Amino acid sequence: MRATALRCRLRTMQPGDIPQVLDIERASFPTMWPQTVYQRELKNKMARYLVACDPDGETYDSVSEDAAVGITGLVRRVLGNPRTEPTTDRILGMVGLWFMMGEGHVVTIAVRPECRRMGLGEVLLIAALEAAVEAQQEEVTLEYRISNEGARAMYDKYGFSQVGVRARYYTDNQEDAVLMTTPLLKSADFRRLIAQRVAEQRERWGDDYPLARTPLRLLRNAR
Repeated sequence: MRATALRCRLRTMQPGDIPQVLDIERASFPTMWPQTVYQRELKNKMARYLVACDPDGETYDSVSEDAAVGITGLVRRVLGNPRTEPTTDRILGMVGLWFMMGEGHVVTIAVRPECRRMGLGEVLLIAALEAAVEAQQEEVTLEYRISNEGARAMYDKYGFSQVGVRARYYTDNQEDAVLMTTPLLKSADFRRLIAQRVAEQRERWGDDYPLARTPLRLLRNAR
C-alpha cells in the first residue's frame, strides 16, 4: 500500500544543485544569514551532502528572471560558479553531515515547503544515519530550536535523546538549541528500532520507497 503521493530518488549533491538548495534553505530557515557556502562544503572531505530529487523528469528553471533578484539572487551572483550549469532536476529536500572524530553531526536537513508532511524528512534522516555508518562514525548528533516541536517528535521517533541545551544559541531571536544524540549506531537495540522505522517507511511509500534498492548497512545485525 502506498500512502504518499510523493516520489523521489536520493543522490549526492552536485554544484549545479546549489541554487535550488539555497532556495529550500531560505524557505526553511528564513532568519538564517549568511546562507551556507555550499561551494566550499561540497569540497569538504569531512562532509557529506545528499539531495532528494523528482524522478519523474519534471524540470526546474533555476535560471529564471525571478532568480536574478532579491537576496537569493545576490547570494548566487556572489557565491555562484559561472562555469557550473544549474541542474534541471527539481530538488525536493536535502541533508548534510559533518564527520568529526567518530561523530556524525547533522548540520542541515530541510524539505521544500510543498513537499512536507509526506515522509521525506524521515527518508533523509535515515539516509543521514546510513551515511554516518558508511563513514564508520559511532553516533550521530544534531541540534534544533527548542520551539520546533515537530523536529523533536521526529528525532524522538528515531531514537535520539536529549543530551544538553545551548542557551541563546540562535542569534536572530536568542532561542535555545536542544542537543540530541543517537545511541551507538552499532548497538543491536538501535538497529532494531531503525529496522522497524524503515519497515514503516516501506509500507508508506510502497514500490516508490527511495531506499528500496539500497542495501542499508544500518540494518545489519538488526534482530
